Amino acid sequence: MYIWDPTYLILLPGLILAMIAQIRVQSAYQHYSREESERGYAGVQVAEALLQANGLSHVEVVMGNGQLSDHYDPRHKKVVLSPGVYRSSSIAALAIAAHETGHAIQHGEHYIPLAFRSLLAPGIQISSTLALPLFFIGFLFGFYPLTQIGIYLFTAVVIFQMITLPVEFNASRRALLALDGNGFVTAEEYPLARKMLSAAALTYVASLLVSILQLMRLLALSGRRRR
Repeated sequence: MYIWDPTYLILLPGLILAMIAQIRVQSAYQHYSREESERGYAGVQVAEALLQANGLSHVEVVMGNGQLSDHYDPRHKKVVLSPGVYRSSSIAALAIAAHETGHAIQHGEHYIPLAFRSLLAPGIQISSTLALPLFFIGFLFGFYPLTQIGIYLFTAVVIFQMITLPVEFNASRRALLALDGNGFVTAEEYPLARKMLSAAALTYVASLLVSILQLMRLLALSGRRRR
């Protein structure tokens, strides 16, 4: 058994970026959650107004739990906002609420990348759970077919994350247009909302990079084992 595996170095750039991204999004949230919007709309009001404006009054806006746990639930047609976003009129709250509502609008418009991601999601949950255990069981016991199954499953996870990027970027673009076009933020507040969403987007980029590097590591380990 290896005490030190040099293939861990492959992951290092991605892990560093992931750490930076997490620090950045937490910092941005803490900073912009203290910046109250001049016009005083709360996150829930922004979400409900945007849903109504896009003919999605059947989509419910509900308050969830935790911090930065905001998401759109396509199965139950709910925009779930964390308490700090649901009740707050901060720049961070408005940006996040508009972003999650952007996903609901994507769903209503049958936005192809979102539809594809939703179609793949149940299988990807299984793939992400099984990929590494299957690979390393096959690796440790010298059973090459099992390592290949692990690589195929992990490749599916990487592809899923690649599809996620345009979905998230598009939702952020919609959010910024909606905040500006509907007068929820002032001209001075608009760049602050953009910075909040840019910080959040970096976490998806970092996650994808970590997964790509992990896949490269699995391939390197598999090739070394076969030799």
